[in-house]
Amino acid sequence: MRKLLLLFTAFFSLLFGCSASPKTLVVAPDDFYKLSFNSISGEKIDFSSLKGKKILIVNTASKCGFTPQFEGLEELFQKHKDKLVILGFPSNEFKEQDPGSNTEIAEFCQLNYGVSFMMMEKSEVKGNGQNKVYQWLSDKNLNGWNDDSPSWNFCKYLIDENGNLLAFFPSTVKPMSEEIELLIAK
Repeated sequence: MRKLLLLFTAFFSLLFGCSASPKTLVVAPDDFYKLSFNSISGEKIDFSSLKGKKILIVNTASKCGFTPQFEGLEELFQKHKDKLVILGFPSNEFKEQDPGSNTEIAEFCQLNYGVSFMMMEKSEVKGNGQNKVYQWLSDKNLNGWNDDSPSWNFCKYLIDENGNLLAFFPSTVKPMSEEIELLIAK
């Protein structure tokens, strides 16, 4: 079943322009569940507490053309919250489109989009100051196959229930897209 899912994922990768894991399951050399990060309110979140659920990680920004994707992310979360965790990582690296403080970002997300999924502390998602989560997501020596760092706001990484990187989606792939929905449903 897992091989079939991975073949299906590879097919969607070619069809929709997203990166997906290789045709065979690649177990990450570094354990995703050893990572942790602070929530936007400063609470430490150990990723080991997320075992058994799929995890969608998204670098976000409050003043971007893709910012309305918060609505789709919230809809996706509400639809699948029994088996999906969404982690939003605010970043100000792309044209300084998220200049606010953690408090301002949290208020913006709640007020404008009713965000109830987990938002993390503002951090860097690429380059020399890249946080440890994004180091894992964008280094094939750590995650097993992917070297794609975010190229813009709202890039998405999907982790399976066992802590393996399943797929990378560029900003243009909407949260409620068929390819993301199918991978979550499996």
